[in-house]
Amino acid sequence: MTVAGVVAAGLLVALGAGGRLSRAGEAVGHGVADKLARLGFRVDQVAVEGASPQARADILRAVNLQPKSPILDVDLDGVRRRAEQVGWVRTAKVVRLLPDTVVISISERRPTAVWQHQGRMRVIDETGQPIAEADPIRFADLPLVVGEGANEAATPILAQLRSRPQIMQRLEALVRVDDRRWDIRLNDGGLIQLPAEHEDSALIQLDEMDQKARILELGFARIDLRDPEMVAVRPRDGGGGAPTAAAVKGA
Repeated sequence: MTVAGVVAAGLLVALGAGGRLSRAGEAVGHGVADKLARLGFRVDQVAVEGASPQARADILRAVNLQPKSPILDVDLDGVRRRAEQVGWVRTAKVVRLLPDTVVISISERRPTAVWQHQGRMRVIDETGQPIAEADPIRFADLPLVVGEGANEAATPILAQLRSRPQIMQRLEALVRVDDRRWDIRLNDGGLIQLPAEHEDSALIQLDEMDQKARILELGFARIDLRDPEMVAVRPRDGGGGAPTAAAVKGA
């Protein structure tokens, strides 16, 4: 039996060897790998697990595994590093399944919002990091957060707003002000100004006002929640000066 035949037989026995199988190529020289490729030990399939369709295409492009190349020549660590350079990918694990499959298992970063800052729009994940390959146009259904620091501060406020569908369904944008607090812009032109601290308490107060007066349904120009002792409301037909209506906390 030839050397290639002996190695091939040994590798076929190794098909039941569990995790050791992914390391089988480390002991095989390049010349033998080429001979084994002619026996079927070549890259015929690259399986990407845990990825969305849009992420899968970017990952395959980045790892650049050539079809029909010797599978035992594949640098698994190099493939992993290239996969983890893709913006979609948080972590990756790569194994080879002989005779012809490379499996890339990833943990994907999920799009959370679209961040607008300095004239650019980028899709961000829950940590606020931009996903370079994600096209904002394809994620028009995600919330829009605007301003410096908005990307890193978005997750807590979005979690609070998602539990308030009466606001979320009217949301146009969340605007970060001085990297300290949020303004909520509604799609009917209304503005809700949140305080720099205890924004959850301010939103609870807004809920109470809405239950009593249907203020979100009826519309307004502005609701100022920045003062914990007073909520100032400017009706949509109000003048340009001071607010024309106010609600004292606890009243």
